Amino acid sequence: MASVISDIELSPAAAPRKAAGLRLPSRMRVLYITTPRRTGGWLAEAFAADSAAKVILEEAVGMRAGLTRLRDEVFDALLVSHEPEELNALDLVEGYRAGGAAEPIVILGVQSEQEMAALAYEVGADGYLCIHTATTRNLLWVIARAVHRHRLERENQRLAQAEQNRFLREQEETAALLRQQKLLLGEAFSSLEPQQPLPPPQFLPAELINLYRELLRTYVIMGVGTLSDDLSRLADLLVSAGLNARETLQLHLHVLQDLIHGLGSRSSRHVMNRADLLALELLLHLAEGYRHRYQQRLNPPVQLRLPGIE
Repeated sequence: MASVISDIELSPAAAPRKAAGLRLPSRMRVLYITTPRRTGGWLAEAFAADSAAKVILEEAVGMRAGLTRLRDEVFDALLVSHEPEELNALDLVEGYRAGGAAEPIVILGVQSEQEMAALAYEVGADGYLCIHTATTRNLLWVIARAVHRHRLERENQRLAQAEQNRFLREQEETAALLRQQKLLLGEAFSSLEPQQPLPPPQFLPAELINLYRELLRTYVIMGVGTLSDDLSRLADLLVSAGLNARETLQLHLHVLQDLIHGLGSRSSRHVMNRADLLALELLLHLAEGYRHRYQQRLNPPVQLRLPGIE
């Protein structure tokens, strides 16, 4: 049975080293911040007596000495002795956290955990243990779980930063593509910034603009080849309205810019890729519509005479 961590009674524990997929680190470098009255010899003996993990325990007396060690060296975790008359661990932890200290911190004291744990969490500590009731193995696991949690937090922050950087790159790429496509429309629109709304073609009914907006949203979700009939009918309407390829591209960019503006923090690269394909497919349908109309003008339908009439 694991013994209690105290200045008097110390003995090893023999519990398994694995629980719920988390293992005790084989080696941890820990800084113990304490007072001259309670040095860390008893704690070093407790760690040495438990072979579950090797703990390299180093000691700093007082808040200032601890801060100096933290500034110059790297530790896996901190242990802080809570002795309100000499070293108030709550104030120390709160000050360390305010100063940017990110190491796991566990407070050790003589008060009960029921009395002190919540206060320890509120100032930024990762745990509180009463040295008269906690076991050495319990302390090892509290430190290990705090170290593991801080590593996960750092990894999450790294991934979040990478995702933010990727999003910013996509936004820059999207802005560059929009600028390039506006250049295709000529001088009237090339000077517009990406965030400035591009007007739709003049005299185009709002119903037609809304129809294309819904087609673009659906196309972004469903992909190529799913809206061929709808695009063919839309192209017929655009031909009937007399829109040329340049005005059709203007309609496309007007609707696309509204859609990208509403994405917020979501990816814009996927939308741009799908939108480019939709614009190409629509222009092909438009060209086919004008070709068909041209052929009808060249070869108007012939009225056949009734049989027997000369």
